[in-house]
Amino acid sequence: MPALYLSHGAPPLADDPIWPGQLAAWAADLPRPTAILMISAHWEEAPLALGATETVPLVYDFWGFPEHYYRVQYAAPGAPALADRVRRTLRGAGTPVQDLPDRGLDHGAYVPLVEMYPGADIPVLQMSLPTLDPARLLEIGRRLAPLRDEGVLIVGSGFFTHNLAALRHAGSGPPGWSAEFDAWGREALAAEDVDALLDFEHKAPAGRLAHPRTEHFAPLFVAMGAAGDDLGAQRSVIDGFWGGLAKRSVQFG
Repeated sequence: MPALYLSHGAPPLADDPIWPGQLAAWAADLPRPTAILMISAHWEEAPLALGATETVPLVYDFWGFPEHYYRVQYAAPGAPALADRVRRTLRGAGTPVQDLPDRGLDHGAYVPLVEMYPGADIPVLQMSLPTLDPARLLEIGRRLAPLRDEGVLIVGSGFFTHNLAALRHAGSGPPGWSAEFDAWGREALAAEDVDALLDFEHKAPAGRLAHPRTEHFAPLFVAMGAAGDDLGAQRSVIDGFWGGLAKRSVQFG
């Protein structure tokens, strides 16, 4: 299986005229996963935590949206076997793992999954970000890479640029900081410049403006680590902007 980094949007993504179709077409082009491991920008928990593995609820972790967004359902089966593999793999490498069996899928996980796998018939497990340190996340991804050979789709879910406060002052079209960071990121990925990407806050133009807090870029490093030798076999499957934010989404392998 490939490893993915996708920009997940917000609940209104479902009403966009283009983006849901792009996500659906992407999923249709992939081999069918045996299970999906989701790492979302919206769950930071240390030590590293694994969510629900039996009944998998949804976490409506957003406020002020129309009522119908809180009625969305995604009754995917849990993935206890995958959770056991992740525990053994990471603990064996010295990474502590805890279980939070009541923690469901947040919108960074279920919003894209509703569009990609609407049948909700593939087991899903969500894993927390135990840190925002890019190098540590890259190493966690490397430890998880063997799961790809077992048919597991590893998905880092964030947003390629994410500064909602700065958008309030932007005019029409993507603001300069968002477009500049997106172009830099595209080129750094194509060049496989891992060192630059790890130090994006300093190396990228407008790095700290595009990501004043880095949780939405952090899942990229898990996906990059999981890519392993397939880092060079990558392509941007989705690009462009949504509300001024870069929705670049990348497939490794």
